[in-house]
Amino acid sequence: MAETSATTGTGEPASRPRQSSWKYIGPGIVVAATGVGAGDLVATLIAGSKFGYTLMWAAVIGCVVKISLAEAAGRWHLATGRTLFDGWRSLGPWTTVYFAVYVVLWGFIYGATAMSSSALPIVALFPDGPGLKFWAIVTGLIGLAFVWFNRYAVFEKVMTVLIGIMFVVVVYVAARVVPDVGASFAGLLPVLPDGSLLYTLGLIGGVGGTITMAAYGYWVNAKGWSNSSWMKVMRLDNRVAYITTGIFVVAMLIVGAELLHASQVALTSGDRGLIDLGKVLEDRFGAGTAKLFLVGFFATSFSSLIGVWHGVSLMFADFVERFRAPAAGAAETEEHEGPDVAERRQRSLPFRAYLLWLTFPPMTLLWLDQPFGLVIAYGVLGAFFMPFLALTLLWLLNSSRTPGEWRNGWLSNGMLSLAGLLFVVLCVQQVRELPW
Repeated sequence: MAETSATTGTGEPASRPRQSSWKYIGPGIVVAATGVGAGDLVATLIAGSKFGYTLMWAAVIGCVVKISLAEAAGRWHLATGRTLFDGWRSLGPWTTVYFAVYVVLWGFIYGATAMSSSALPIVALFPDGPGLKFWAIVTGLIGLAFVWFNRYAVFEKVMTVLIGIMFVVVVYVAARVVPDVGASFAGLLPVLPDGSLLYTLGLIGGVGGTITMAAYGYWVNAKGWSNSSWMKVMRLDNRVAYITTGIFVVAMLIVGAELLHASQVALTSGDRGLIDLGKVLEDRFGAGTAKLFLVGFFATSFSSLIGVWHGVSLMFADFVERFRAPAAGAAETEEHEGPDVAERRQRSLPFRAYLLWLTFPPMTLLWLDQPFGLVIAYGVLGAFFMPFLALTLLWLLNSSRTPGEWRNGWLSNGMLSLAGLLFVVLCVQQVRELPW
């Protein structure tokens, strides 16, 4: 159980710093498991298959950028006692309009994507069983029931098991292909081969970079970390999360470089590319390794599904709560954020309504091609979210909304500015690639 904070004579939480300790690790594991999806692994594999070890340095920089971004989200929650959406709301009504449209449209399409991604490895493992649509619906319903009936502590334990499976499988496969250690270290030198710019930007900004980075602060509060005394603990937790993500990326680059680069094997883009990899692994190492990889594929996809079902539903519940309440001043909060508030949100009608929205309406997309206009709108809103997150955090953490002690220093400002610039470039490219 998380340590509870003592209080002062005024009833305010005491700020006695907690010592950072491995026993507290949790929300970072959740955000790492949620942020790395099957599509991210395929993008990394393709980068490795095209450029070998050359872009290893980009994976390392991407890890550092994500550490800075998630640390900023967690620091806002702990330093101010306010949620991230509460901070966004203080920047003006435009943030409310943007988030409302984004979270509804994104949830509709993401729900179908997550269910299909979780179903793919099951169909590959049991080819004579029911088809993709059946398993997609089953995984969606299991995710719904799991998040509906369990609280954060159970959710965190299950996510830890899933990321453990992911970690073991991915590292095992990377070891089986026998990495070239010398080439790996050479890949840490920044080099941009011809045609690699977009792959480089994708490695730095894409893997593990989703709306779940914004949910990190909500999981921090749900864990019981509710004020600045937990800052050291949060920072250790966050570093563990993105170093773990970095290991995933490096391992998949190795697989792409060793298994696919030399033989020029082409993968299908998107989640189905992992099915292609499973077939390559079976040809090279046998059915046992291929099946183990498919289990890791399922853990990767299903952890993203239940992570979004939980984290983004928490954000939506907070959004509805703040939208209904009268606007508060920068220093005012109705109640200090913490595990009690998070648990109340998990039982709330908006939380459960968004869970249902993520699960049932998207099932219709399993039978229909996604409508053209919906794909465009989803792509544009999705592309703009990470620049929105980076730049609004930069704004919030340099303003009087944040206590002086916890405002950005030069390093945080530099990293958030770099993240913002990177995500703006990726946003422009993603919008250009949409099927207008």
